Amino acid sequence: MKNKNILFAVTLCVLSFCSPRGNCELNFQKGPLKSTKVLGFSWDNCGSAKDPAVMKALSLSPDPICIPGDLKANAAGSTSVAFTSPLALNVTLEKEVAGIWVKVPCVEELGSCHYSDACQILDTLIPPGQDCPEPLHTYGIPCHCPFKAGDYSLPDSDFYLPDVDLPYWLTNGNYNVVGILGSAGQELGCLKLTFSLHSA
Repeated sequence: MKNKNILFAVTLCVLSFCSPRGNCELNFQKGPLKSTKVLGFSWDNCGSAKDPAVMKALSLSPDPICIPGDLKANAAGSTSVAFTSPLALNVTLEKEVAGIWVKVPCVEELGSCHYSDACQILDTLIPPGQDCPEPLHTYGIPCHCPFKAGDYSLPDSDFYLPDVDLPYWLTNGNYNVVGILGSAGQELGCLKLTFSLHSA
């Protein structure tokens, strides 16, 4: 997601589930993969210059990122408007096939999906009333709506990514992921992620 958007918050919340002690609550229940490598990760803001929310920095290392394995991450973003529920989130996932980018359909709420309220997603990940997990709590980064306007940053933080079962359709190849956050028909922010996936 240079403004604070929910895409930024969701990225940080997902990262926060993998703590420095190696505890990770992410669980995609599909075909098991013994080892996975994420290579060539890059990102870009893909919205209008008028969007109130953008990512200023997002860095993941090493390259490749090994799952299971250690991950170092830092991020920064800001928003010029407050975000309240409902916040629509449109995700488009594309895979490169024979030099052509092919849209991956929405399968069991993963893939190219529309989510009517990102705030509800955050509430599912972290139940309301529960403290935000580390390192969000330490750096004052919220994990629930509403989000105040302002600047947010996550300094270099270490995580451990355990072995997870990825969706069966998430096969080796090059991927683009575009997430667009909106409210009341207005685009608030857009983030594009690019990476290659290699599993064995």
